[in-house]
Amino acid sequence: MGKRKGSLAGLLASQGFGNHKDCERMIRGGSVELGTVGPDGMSWRMASDPHEAASCEGLHVRAAGFEFPCHEHLYLAFHKPANTECSHTPSHHQSVFSFFPAPFLRRGLEAVGRLDADTTGLLLLTDSGTFNHFMTSPRKHVPKTYRVGTKHPVSEDQIAKLAVGVELRGEDGTTLPAKAEMRGERECDLTVEEGKYHQVKRMFAAVGNRVESIHRIAVGPILLGEDLPSGKWRWLSEAELSALGYQEP
Repeated sequence: MGKRKGSLAGLLASQGFGNHKDCERMIRGGSVELGTVGPDGMSWRMASDPHEAASCEGLHVRAAGFEFPCHEHLYLAFHKPANTECSHTPSHHQSVFSFFPAPFLRRGLEAVGRLDADTTGLLLLTDSGTFNHFMTSPRKHVPKTYRVGTKHPVSEDQIAKLAVGVELRGEDGTTLPAKAEMRGERECDLTVEEGKYHQVKRMFAAVGNRVESIHRIAVGPILLGEDLPSGKWRWLSEAELSALGYQEP
């Protein structure tokens, strides 16, 4: 995930630190450090030549108060808190994009799909339109698993109906079969392969229950895990991208 090559100034610009001239000035002004990992760990040096050849591969950048490894594209997992909106211009709550470094936003970071403001859990984000389309295309049927809390006890009959698909109010036909697994009297894990509007809430309403909380715990093979606290993000690994069946163009 680090194939981009060119001049150092061009590389910095591609990472969201400003336009080419801004990055040239930063380098000449002695405010850019480059890090590489060696046998003794990370070593840093001050950059001085904006025209030196540079590659994303194995390179870390420290500039403008930020430090992160260079990547051709951004592939990120985020633990979305409650009362946050997947919009750059939120209406009522804090934007999920406020949790990310400014250079990422300059690169055009976008959410892969959306979660409702009150829904928590795993949200993927990227600056790659190709990856976003790959993940959200209806033809892909990427499964998403939600831990759902309900107002009323979840019955075996409700689980059985969810498993074969249900009719949603205002729509023709039924949803695709879903995997529903009991977690407690008023809690179950629901895995769906569609992305209809308010789908989880509407599915439970269709079987006579009401959703009180939704927490997404997985997107395909990517798990939220317990090591990513609410409001924090991490890079997706090459192994995770491979497990999704995605290859960078």
